[in-house]
Amino acid sequence: MFEAVEELIGEHADLEKQLADPAVHADQANARRLNKRYAELTPIVTSYRSWRQTGDDIGTARELAAEDPDFAAEVKDLEKQREELTERLRLLLVPRDPSDDKDVILEVKAGEGGEESALFAGDLLRMYLRYAERVGWRTEILDANESDLGGYKDVQVAVKAKAGHEAGQGVWARLKYEGGVHRVQRVPATESQGRIHTSAAGVLVTPEAEEVEVEIGPNDLRIDVYRSSGPGGQSVNTTDSAVRITHLPSGLVVSCQNEKSQLQNKESAMRILRSRLLAAAQEEAEREASDARRSQVRTVDRSERIRTYNFPENRISDHRVGFKAYNLDQVLDGDLDAMIQACVDADSAAKLAAAGDAS
Repeated sequence: MFEAVEELIGEHADLEKQLADPAVHADQANARRLNKRYAELTPIVTSYRSWRQTGDDIGTARELAAEDPDFAAEVKDLEKQREELTERLRLLLVPRDPSDDKDVILEVKAGEGGEESALFAGDLLRMYLRYAERVGWRTEILDANESDLGGYKDVQVAVKAKAGHEAGQGVWARLKYEGGVHRVQRVPATESQGRIHTSAAGVLVTPEAEEVEVEIGPNDLRIDVYRSSGPGGQSVNTTDSAVRITHLPSGLVVSCQNEKSQLQNKESAMRILRSRLLAAAQEEAEREASDARRSQVRTVDRSERIRTYNFPENRISDHRVGFKAYNLDQVLDGDLDAMIQACVDADSAAKLAAAGDAS
């Protein structure tokens, strides 16, 4: 492990020299790339230097403890500190997802369960908006298709990290684990007999692409405009402001009608389309490398769930990592950290195990 660190320290020093050269900043794209890599390596270099220094301090403390037993406690404290630094280094050296710094487009879709599923989709949307608010992210609803009772048939929202976040700690690094089928067990608002029903909603999370990352030719698109409509089919406005974009090579179709301006709807639809095309390209590349992306929503079927929200027991369960807690009310109010961290830890452990098997 530490042989690899020595190589990274050399790369870090080389990047530092390059970034000190004013000529490098003439090419802004290259400067951003170098700065990003430098930021990724800095925590590794800092932790390694602390690990080395702690090793030297342990040696000194042991020599002193041989003469004065009072230094024995300091040796134990330093050894514990070094173990913690060793574990931090191991985690920092886990192969990173290249999209971890990216913002995301998150989509919630109602599935089985009719109006109850749409209401649950609305609950999930509020949960993610509250979580984003807690951690200081910005959100922007790109498009929404409301149901008659105030839920959502489907809704897309852009989630952006605050400026200056730590390298590798963008929105995708946390929300990528949310993709999949979410199952709810509760007495629906539409249930007159008080019976518990099970329904589901799907969550799709894709890293938001920049224009330079996905090439879309002018002849690759068919753009249709039509009149926006709201719940029940009533007209929202009397102009053809809604936009439907079809990406002809892939068959992907994206529609937006949330804004009154046709131009704004087109821009929102293009953002969603670019993120989906980027996700599709990344998935294909990873399949070819036998390292497929974590499965997300294929069909919104109650049996294909990643998580269950049980209202009668106030219980939340993540079936992928065995996480279970009895604070569903707090989770739905945006307290997602413990559940997401369980997924992060399980993912890191799997990657560490895979790295160990490979070596």
